Amino acid sequence: MVFYIIGPRTPKTDNKNTFIITGANQGGKSTFLRSIGLAQLMMQTGMFVSAECFSTDICPQIFTHYKCEEDSHMVSGKLDEELRRMRDIVSDLKPDDLVLFNESFSATNSREGAGIIRGIVTALAERHVKLFFVTHTSEFACAFYQEYHQDTVYLCAERRADGERTFRMTEGAPLDTSYGEDLYREVFTPPAQPAERC
Repeated sequence: MVFYIIGPRTPKTDNKNTFIITGANQGGKSTFLRSIGLAQLMMQTGMFVSAECFSTDICPQIFTHYKCEEDSHMVSGKLDEELRRMRDIVSDLKPDDLVLFNESFSATNSREGAGIIRGIVTALAERHVKLFFVTHTSEFACAFYQEYHQDTVYLCAERRADGERTFRMTEGAPLDTSYGEDLYREVFTPPAQPAERC
């Protein structure tokens, strides 16, 4: 897959099939993932793509695996439901297909989730399936990065030192935090009171 991200540092993505996306909460990761799917569909249907620059190859099939709401009928747990949907996708996958994952397998503890994600990402990469995986499971992302997989690109949602989100994806090592404390401060810290006038 050839894919270009506009920014000061554009990753070299020739012959890269796996994209692991980490970074700050509310940093634009899910929106970025949707934009990838839309751009791919627009390009493959002959439409103009809403991007300064976009280059990719044809994907015979495109699948999404997003986390869903809890089963209201309580037929099964959330993890069980995610694994069933993954099984259904895998049964139809062929080489060069594209799968977009958004925080999949986060319904269990970090260690178990990391094991599940690693198995799926490794198996799909070996089958030459293209995938974008947004995850907060740093245990998986950091361990996978340390193993060095030459067909993998790591993107992070940019966050400035003051906590501001730029909504840009930059190439770099996975982060071991999602900066949840930023959201905590935003929700639970009372706003500063304006100074009273004399």
